[in-house]
Amino acid sequence: MLRFAPSPTGDMHIGNLRVALFNYIVAEQKKEDLIVRIEDTDKERNIEGKDQEILDILALFDIKYSQVIHQSQNIRFHSAMALQLVHEKKAFSCFCSPEWLEKKRQEAKEAKKPYRYDDACASLPDELVIDNMNPFTIRLKKPETDVVIKDYIKGEVIFKPQDIDSFIIMRQDKTPTYNFACAVDDMLSDISIVIRGEDHMSNTPKQDHIRASLNYDKKIEYAHLPIILNDYGKKMSKRDDASSVKWLLEEGYLPSAIANYLILIGNKPPCEIFTLQDAIEWFDLSKISKSPARFDINMLKHINKEHLKNLDAKELSRYVGFADAEIGELARVYLEEAGTTKELKSKIAPIFAKKEIPEEFAESAKIMVETIKNAPYFEEYNDFKNYIMKESGLKGKNFFKPLRYVLTGAGHGPDVADIYKYLKNYIGGIVK
Repeated sequence: MLRFAPSPTGDMHIGNLRVALFNYIVAEQKKEDLIVRIEDTDKERNIEGKDQEILDILALFDIKYSQVIHQSQNIRFHSAMALQLVHEKKAFSCFCSPEWLEKKRQEAKEAKKPYRYDDACASLPDELVIDNMNPFTIRLKKPETDVVIKDYIKGEVIFKPQDIDSFIIMRQDKTPTYNFACAVDDMLSDISIVIRGEDHMSNTPKQDHIRASLNYDKKIEYAHLPIILNDYGKKMSKRDDASSVKWLLEEGYLPSAIANYLILIGNKPPCEIFTLQDAIEWFDLSKISKSPARFDINMLKHINKEHLKNLDAKELSRYVGFADAEIGELARVYLEEAGTTKELKSKIAPIFAKKEIPEEFAESAKIMVETIKNAPYFEEYNDFKNYIMKESGLKGKNFFKPLRYVLTGAGHGPDVADIYKYLKNYIGGIVK
């Protein structure tokens, strides 16, 4: 069993989508189920409707899963297992106040040492714990031996006991911490491999230690994906527009192209342009680069253009507001100068809109419009051009520039001859 575990606290990040894609691919390769676990225990940060938005995006990218679980549904298991650990003396109640802990953190910072909880409450007598009415957290005792993690990308990673302090598993309000809820849920779902971003690497030994403390003997494998960098070589954040999947879709990038690109970066596929189903055939998690991957919007646009070219003409036309194969072929002509559906639509829309003619060509355009309105139908562009030129009396730039404006609404673009073959049946509607 594999899992994709997003939080409903904001727009889906491309790093999260990449994790979802890789989980789906590996689940398909291993013929195991993929579940979606909405990690919604942080009620203050949850945004209403974001869980459904996540599922809608997964559907858009054709990422299939067997079930959806909301982490908040498992709270009773988290509480029961925390109490079990306390009962078995593997965890303890901690009465240290947040102010006291902050003081200790500042002291460690001033001493330029990493902060570690000093186990002040680890050995309190039972009677002090039972009679103490102060708020408390529950901490899991730190491991006594090395925690060894098998990672498909980073290899074997060893964490020393001194690097993991006695950490909190249940807060004062009786809700589980991220690490505890995550570890227990992975155990309950019988997860075999966890694929996620490398920013979770520091959580991994804690989660492994939690399961070991609960006597769960199945060893989960991991793959921590390197971070994605922006143009400045920094980790992509919410300030980077391109980090948002929603933004990319609104800008006119196809789901198939975004998936292609996110699988491509940091990888060595057999070809540059491929589909998600193609990737299932050759993808190898162990061959992902250990180095961070740089996000290149121009490369994504190139890939997007290739995916647009591969669309059926009628399907392509839908992206520019039509359902007509001829308009789709017209749009294909404009793909030489457009890389997204948004750009493509901006090229096609003026053809069917009221034309804005520069003043210097206004008079010539007026003559041309009247001539075209009274012209017969011509199959070939040259016949059409020669007739309009003869009947209008226009020549040179006073003919060709106005003709382009009258037919396309733009002063530059593909060869008018290439455009005419797809517009000849619409002349009456576009020339007004």
